[in-house]
Amino acid sequence: MSDAVDLFTEQWNRERPDVDVSPMATIGRIQRLSRLIDQDLKQFFAGFGMEFWEFDVLATLRRSGVEDGLTAGALIQIAMVTSGAITNRIDRLVAKDLVERAPCPEDRRAIRVRLTPKGRALIDDVLPKHMENEQRLLAALDPATRTQLAETLRTLTESLGDTPPPR
Repeated sequence: MSDAVDLFTEQWNRERPDVDVSPMATIGRIQRLSRLIDQDLKQFFAGFGMEFWEFDVLATLRRSGVEDGLTAGALIQIAMVTSGAITNRIDRLVAKDLVERAPCPEDRRAIRVRLTPKGRALIDDVLPKHMENEQRLLAALDPATRTQLAETLRTLTESLGDTPPPR
């Protein structure tokens, strides 16, 4: 069995045998896998009238366990986007009545973003279905392989500086 990356590396090995293209076997697959998963998730979330980023913000707020929400700064750290992007996302979610802005009790200059009852209901409905979809995406891997892959990917992401934001 082979995939597109096998073809690419074979071609490079033929055309440039003097260059070690072995990293392409890993990086190329990670990139292609990311695109394939993104396409699937885009379709999945569209079935709920959402985009992936909307799920991401709602899920971040829901799993935080903080009823009064998170600051925009905290959302920026988790989502790895600019302040302008998070402001735009919050505005769009407010317009859909999925989140609301509330004053931050610790800092009157800041605001907190929190789920509305509609937003909480949506994320609680979508989350189990999303997990079923991710189970489907990983169905080709047995549980031990999934665990090993998750640990390997964690090692790689940590080595590249991806650490959890402060709690």
